[in-house]
Amino acid sequence: MATLSTNDNERRNTKLSPFLHFNFFFFFVVLLALVRHVFSINTLSSTETLTISSNRTIVSPGNVFELGFFKTTTSSRNGDRWYLGIWYKSISERTYVWVANRDNPLSKSIGTLKISYANIVLLDHYDTPVWSTNLTRMVKSPVVAELLDNGNFVLRDFKSNNQNRFLWQSFDYPVDTLLPEMKIGRNLKTGHESFLSSWRSPYDPSSGGFSFKLETQGLPELYLYKKEFLLYRSGPWNGVGFSGIPTMQNWSYFDVVNNFIENREEVAYSFNVTDHSMHYLRFTLTSEGLLQIFRWVTISSEWNLFGVLPTENCDLYQICGRDSYCDMKTSPTCNCIKGFVPKNVTAWALGDTFHGCVRKSRLNCHGDVFFLMKRMKLPDTSTSIVDKRIGLNECKERCSKDCNCTGFANKDIRNGGSGCVIWTRELRDMRNYVAGGQDLYVR
Repeated sequence: MATLSTNDNERRNTKLSPFLHFNFFFFFVVLLALVRHVFSINTLSSTETLTISSNRTIVSPGNVFELGFFKTTTSSRNGDRWYLGIWYKSISERTYVWVANRDNPLSKSIGTLKISYANIVLLDHYDTPVWSTNLTRMVKSPVVAELLDNGNFVLRDFKSNNQNRFLWQSFDYPVDTLLPEMKIGRNLKTGHESFLSSWRSPYDPSSGGFSFKLETQGLPELYLYKKEFLLYRSGPWNGVGFSGIPTMQNWSYFDVVNNFIENREEVAYSFNVTDHSMHYLRFTLTSEGLLQIFRWVTISSEWNLFGVLPTENCDLYQICGRDSYCDMKTSPTCNCIKGFVPKNVTAWALGDTFHGCVRKSRLNCHGDVFFLMKRMKLPDTSTSIVDKRIGLNECKERCSKDCNCTGFANKDIRNGGSGCVIWTRELRDMRNYVAGGQDLYVR
């Protein structure tokens, strides 16, 4: 019987090598796809669970966002702190946009996410709930949890034909980040308020000391708080933007469209992006109390900061006291309104503007005139009177007849102006801009 020489074996192995390499490569690709399928899912049904040990995640259909368990670098006496959160799937820098159990972390590396009695529930190692959607209404049909491409984690009726009708959604419960299509504001039917709340530190997602809200008393305005102390006010919405954020008009260069909703059901602010590839744009309230606006730059693989609030000293709430305004172009920056003088001249000269300004002479009501202040952030509107039905001339007439009226302005500056805002007390927290703002008439 013939035998193969060593050289013959080598030649045969050489001929088989490409075939073997191809099969190995094909096997590796299939295995990788299977592993990816095993460790990530698009939805969570009532028969499925997500656990820390399984390392599985829920990924949005377009691979934009990912939901799963993560731990921070800080530890407690009981060990690592584990959280259920959402982050961007396809960018290199892990950036969290939502955390479910921010104030109740899992203290051990054991945690289970499941659907129970039509609620999404997170259980600890004792099977005790540490977080839940907490829905009380009964749902007879099966439900499913899903992570959408806009970052919204939703619970919906599995059999419903309306894919946009949710039983619960994470967008109603923001943490520190506002994403496109997410709202901050108030549901007037339920009274539920959606607002941003900072992390305690860059490495601790528990509730921090800062919050960013849409206040609806008077004219709706964005307020930044440190606990109960008001740090910053955006000025009211004037149809184009908030009067105290003149840069909003430039956000369109970054494909940002601002939306203000005010009807019988809700009062809310949100933003969209015209370029749908710009999923990676976010407003984040930092643990230091700054609202920062970021967009992801793919070329440089980094977050680009293109906006921050508050921006400068004049943005701080009531930095100059009553009946005065702040102007970054003047020195000092605090100025009394025309016809007013510092209430405490000595303190004012030393830079203490807390007491603000007072009128040089008393008003006589019927013979008063109005001084136009241009490019202004409108005064605090929490006690103002608003009438959307009348224009500027009627507004002036109404203010003239009211001896308590101290100033007036249009509510909406579009198309020549409409609506009326009247102030009847001291004017607080105003500033002047180089560009932007709106006209204010002071008595």
